[in-house]
Amino acid sequence: MLPTDDSKKISFTRSISDGDLVIVYERHDIMKAVKVCEGSTLQNRFGVFKHSDWIGKPFGSKVLSHKGGFVYLLAPTPELWTLVLSHRTQILYIADISFIIMFLEIVPGCLVLESGTGSGSLTTSLARAVAPTGHVHTFDFHEQRAASAREDFEKTGLTNLVTVGVRDIQGQGFPEEFVGLADSVFLDLPQPWLAIPSAERMLKPDGVLCSFSPCIEQVQRSAEALRSSFTDIRTFEVLLRTYEVREDKMECSQVDGGGSVGLPPCKRRLRSNQANDMSEDPSTTVMVKPCSEARGHTGYLTFSRLRCIS
Repeated sequence: MLPTDDSKKISFTRSISDGDLVIVYERHDIMKAVKVCEGSTLQNRFGVFKHSDWIGKPFGSKVLSHKGGFVYLLAPTPELWTLVLSHRTQILYIADISFIIMFLEIVPGCLVLESGTGSGSLTTSLARAVAPTGHVHTFDFHEQRAASAREDFEKTGLTNLVTVGVRDIQGQGFPEEFVGLADSVFLDLPQPWLAIPSAERMLKPDGVLCSFSPCIEQVQRSAEALRSSFTDIRTFEVLLRTYEVREDKMECSQVDGGGSVGLPPCKRRLRSNQANDMSEDPSTTVMVKPCSEARGHTGYLTFSRLRCIS
């Protein structure tokens, strides 16, 4: 997943090997993670796919089944892993994750502390952001959940970038070994205000903290706890609206005024060669509309910066 080993850099030219993890793409909302194993097969509605046919092909390849169906074999990037991982808890999705990484100012070489780990969706993206010389220390109070996350990070090749610990950060705080060393801290806890004093001690001067909370009451209590030692306190709600873009046939029809509805009026603004191309098939147009299923509120992101004391 990450370019931490020169011999295993993920790119569109790297060949798939026995034992690799691939994302099998059927369509945008149907994907699954599959470990390639010589002699194994994958069966779905498109037919039977032999893993042996995948070995040696570059990531991104289109492969055929015995009856002519096809799937795509994609590299397990953090974005795709977020869409296929097992949900042990409610996870963070790409819109929130990208916002968090930018506002936490995470770059290669950073040391990041996270609590709690959950399903590891955010952790995977944090690992890519700090690679190849940084590290993410993530903690979860639930031992089985931490063990499952550790197994997932082994599958995706992140063990040299991520360390999973079992610890109640709300009650115990972060380990003393990280005092003054963390560039960024992320909290996803029911009572984040209890962990803020510990996070303060872990951060470097001018370090950034982010707390994710689904309820505004949690945000209010967290902001109160932040006021004594943090500055630039801001809360965001990230809402994402996706659109469906597709080609469709549009027939000319009569409207109330007796005219006809044909090609879009913007055609006259096109270059002559473009206009000629469209005139060859006047019944086809591009339709854009909001997707019927839209992901609503996920949570509030509260950011703050540790105040520098001169």
